[in-house]
Amino acid sequence: MTTTGPEGLPTLTFTDDPDTGARLAHVRLNRPEKLNSLTLGVLGELVSVAGRIRADRTVRAVVLSGEGRSFCSGLDFASALGDPRALAANFLPRPWKGTNVFQEACWAFRRLPVPVIAAVHGHCLGGGLQLAMAADWRITTAEARWSILESKWGLVPDMTGMQSLSQQLRADVLKRLTMTGEILDGATAVEYGLASEVVDGSDAPVDAPVDAAVTLAGRIATRSPDAVAYGKRLVDETWNRGPRATFACERLRQFRLLVASNTAVARRAAARHTTAVFTRRNVR
Repeated sequence: MTTTGPEGLPTLTFTDDPDTGARLAHVRLNRPEKLNSLTLGVLGELVSVAGRIRADRTVRAVVLSGEGRSFCSGLDFASALGDPRALAANFLPRPWKGTNVFQEACWAFRRLPVPVIAAVHGHCLGGGLQLAMAADWRITTAEARWSILESKWGLVPDMTGMQSLSQQLRADVLKRLTMTGEILDGATAVEYGLASEVVDGSDAPVDAPVDAAVTLAGRIATRSPDAVAYGKRLVDETWNRGPRATFACERLRQFRLLVASNTAVARRAAARHTTAVFTRRNVR
């Protein structure tokens, strides 16, 4: 187990399965006294953490959670506006990526070649909601509070939220939530498409969604990491694309898997009814 991250910045913990060697990465937002609100420093560290996860090809899945009473209450405006020059510099997009720091803090997780599972409790507001939407699944407690809250401050979502939200919500629902900033409980967030599933967090609001996320991550880790990576990429690449482009993506990903060493491991384990022990992910 390895943990990185100065006090107040997100921490990154790795846990290895002793039998299969599968590695789980757990990213925790770590400003509990500020409800894990986002500063420029936190955003920059999230980008760095995502980069370290991408570079480690033994990682099979990522859990994203928050310490204390909340997942994330959104941008810390007092901190962000306290240094106008730094704010302006971080708002400008980097030419080689097409994202600014606010956007890359979310998009870096969306682009990871491993599944990301957000475990949400307490507040999931504004920028925090956009960070959660960068995950492939969002497990929430019923008591959690979700909101596209930017309109309260006279703003709109701008941390890649619209790219993710438009794939999950109907246009009329998304417009309503964007314009009103309505606050939803966990069950309603699932109903609207913001969250994937709801768990009972009445006794353990922090642990319940994290435990559910870790369980899901463990199930995913039993599959070939290359098939999981290409499965995620295939969905992302073909969402709202036409048949011709989709069929081409399917052929390309499947051909590469047919000749992959981890595919052979999966076939042997399935034939012998044994636990597959995969090598590191080949997909970058």
